[in-house]
Amino acid sequence: MQRRAVVMGLTAAAAVPAVGFASGARAAQAAQATRAGSGTSAAASAASPSAAAGRSSLVFDPGAYTESTITIKDTDGVAHEVVHRFHKVASYVAKPVDAAYQSLNVSVPVRIDGVPVDATDAPILLANAIGGYMPSSVANNTGIVASGMGGGTSRQALALAAGYVVVEPGARGRTLVDATGTYYGTAPAAIVDLKAAVRYLKSNKGRVPGNVHRIVSSGVSAGGALSSLLGASGDSPLYDPYLKAIGAADASDAIFAVGAWCPITDLEHSDAAYEWCWGDNPLGSGAQVDPAVSRDLKAAYGDYLASLGLRAKGFGRLTARNLDEYLLKTHIEPSATRHLAALSDTDRAAYLSANTFITWSGGRAAFSWADFLTHVGARKKNAPSFDGFDLATPENNLFGAGTTKARHFTLYSLRHENGDSARLDADIPAKLDLMNPMHHLVEDLNRNRSKHWWIRLGTKDSDTSLSVAGNLSARLTTLGDDVDTAYYWDAGHGADQDPGAFIKWIAEVSG
Repeated sequence: MQRRAVVMGLTAAAAVPAVGFASGARAAQAAQATRAGSGTSAAASAASPSAAAGRSSLVFDPGAYTESTITIKDTDGVAHEVVHRFHKVASYVAKPVDAAYQSLNVSVPVRIDGVPVDATDAPILLANAIGGYMPSSVANNTGIVASGMGGGTSRQALALAAGYVVVEPGARGRTLVDATGTYYGTAPAAIVDLKAAVRYLKSNKGRVPGNVHRIVSSGVSAGGALSSLLGASGDSPLYDPYLKAIGAADASDAIFAVGAWCPITDLEHSDAAYEWCWGDNPLGSGAQVDPAVSRDLKAAYGDYLASLGLRAKGFGRLTARNLDEYLLKTHIEPSATRHLAALSDTDRAAYLSANTFITWSGGRAAFSWADFLTHVGARKKNAPSFDGFDLATPENNLFGAGTTKARHFTLYSLRHENGDSARLDADIPAKLDLMNPMHHLVEDLNRNRSKHWWIRLGTKDSDTSLSVAGNLSARLTTLGDDVDTAYYWDAGHGADQDPGAFIKWIAEVSG
């Protein structure tokens, strides 16, 4: 590690304008680790000597870093030379279960295009790379993750080029299993780890670069769900026993703002939400799902919506009868309008000719919900889509416990397989609350939640229901939070069509 004096100069905002980023964060693919009988992972034991120091101290060393120069291309295709410092933190908790995952990296801009940057008060982008609730490790990274999904520039690299501090945390995930066959990354491990990472940053205020009161989380898919959950559940006492067990710092875990792309959340109601949205759409093979299962789940969604008490301007109380119209008028038709308005006259005419279900009048797109569903086409998942009857979904694994790899987490799927008298395992309801941001926004309203939200979803994303992001947005708007929600027309899972706007949004909301 090199130790160098801090370069003082222009502020990040004065040095370079916000530049944006390309499509989504990349989900880390990490090998399963095994743990020794002591509870410390074999991966952690095999790590560098600094891992031992990480277990005994939660003090960030601002002088321990490597400095390097990278070229980052912004969303306009302009290349920027960014000199930055790269700090490795062996573990953000005092008693790591597996330091190979419970570690983080901090990247700090020093000069951008030759202009000195003082990042002391810069926003901090906390960019998780979690996908499918899988484990995510940054322990072996030697620099910032500069490439995103599709080979474009990652959002964290573009945030760095905008003068922000970037933190890349690892976290445990559902597939981790030790030598005894015990799963140690199932719910709620991932959100507990992300909270511990926030606590580490806040406990090091004045030592870690950046403004710890302006932490903005970002994530895609399961990472988007966890980003939403991190923002919704700030400082909730429900997580205290888990945080204490891993030696998390004694500090706040509330964050300032949330960026969530296609968040896969509200898992206990996701099967019902999926059938409400995509129930009549065929599978990719052309076959239909079991109509009785789809009908049962779709009917259940109405009761759930009623329990949420969601409201939206111009629609009043949202129910199963008007939710489609709310989504259509608030998010989906505006998405089509933006897409078509951006096309040339020739290209727009060609698109409308190929998609006659769209009425284009006065510069606006209009169509019916039924025609829109037909346009989307095949659904991606069978029924049930999340709590599978065969316990084979990623979410079944997420709610595994001990040496049990997968469990049912809804009564519908459990009783379908085990009879009407079957009961969920006693710990499941509490773990569902720990994993669902809606619990902290409806059932137990959290006053310490984030107040700034960036929510994005593709209109052809049938990995989950289009209502999930819509419900989240509607509830946050009703609460008076600053909510920027947009659906990307004809885009699928993980899409990001306005990356530069997100980076500018961070600057705007963080002041």
